[in-house]
Amino acid sequence: MYCKNILLVEDNPSDADLSRRALEKCNIEGKLIVKDDGDEAIKYLFEECGKPDCDKLPSLILLDLNLPGTSGMEILRMVRDNKTTSRIPVVILTTSSEELDGENSYNLGANAYIRKPVDSERFLVALNYLGLSWLLAAEAPKQFYF
Repeated sequence: MYCKNILLVEDNPSDADLSRRALEKCNIEGKLIVKDDGDEAIKYLFEECGKPDCDKLPSLILLDLNLPGTSGMEILRMVRDNKTTSRIPVVILTTSSEELDGENSYNLGANAYIRKPVDSERFLVALNYLGLSWLLAAEAPKQFYF
């Protein structure tokens, strides 16, 4: 069975709720795991499900950059440096308008960098597209088949 768990690392409750609603519209079987700070995300990825045979390992990580605790950039670096998590698609979702954030995200191995729309409808459309693209259309490496 293909694991379609999504890890959302987002400290803004409104954005997390919007993300949840958008992904529900995609009708994707799986589970949305929400962590509201960087330290919780690291604990989840590398302690709770950081083993190669763990069925909790997410198929997609939606990652905010500006988080309490460990930053999104550092989480991205850790994900890419770890053999178990290195191939998980990571999409940066941020309000940052810093040009270097996008460049640094791609340099560290982000699969996509998306600036969060302020308009909630546009945000829903963007997340719906992400869910359809990464979880329904794209083929995952064998690492994600359990």
